Amino acid sequence: MSRTALPAPDLDLTRRILEMATTGVYRESLFEALAPIATQRQIRSAIAQAKQFGLQSVRHLRDAELGTYYQVERHKYDSFQTAVAAAVPLTGDDLAAQILLTTRALRGMLAVAGGSAIALLILGGLCLLSGHLHSGRLAWVGAASIGGLWLIQRYLVRSLV
Repeated sequence: MSRTALPAPDLDLTRRILEMATTGVYRESLFEALAPIATQRQIRSAIAQAKQFGLQSVRHLRDAELGTYYQVERHKYDSFQTAVAAAVPLTGDDLAAQILLTTRALRGMLAVAGGSAIALLILGGLCLLSGHLHSGRLAWVGAASIGGLWLIQRYLVRSLV
């Protein structure tokens, strides 16, 4: 198993939850239907993953005994599938794994850009404190540039995910 891929059972649970939620399903029904193949913790984790793929809770249909009512927001789910299919060439039939890998890659890019901006900001401050004014200013300009790119990337990632 690669470092970025989730175990197949988690992806299978997420897929099953999304399939069940296309017509609507209560949380307790998910736990009952999936109890023979997964623990409650795994099911909760799969529900959280499914929310990334368009699973939405319908508050006004919440039941005291059955819990939250879930449905798949088709528009979000379909547009997300279309965007990932167009942007990432599929190496297999596992769309959920490709979406997870893409999401992790985007988060990694954001972490690198944000970390670089912070490092240059600190480096610039240290240069200014030690009397290297020109180097400190250059580091701060670099931090501002990378910080701006980070903001743009973050905006674009949030609009996709």
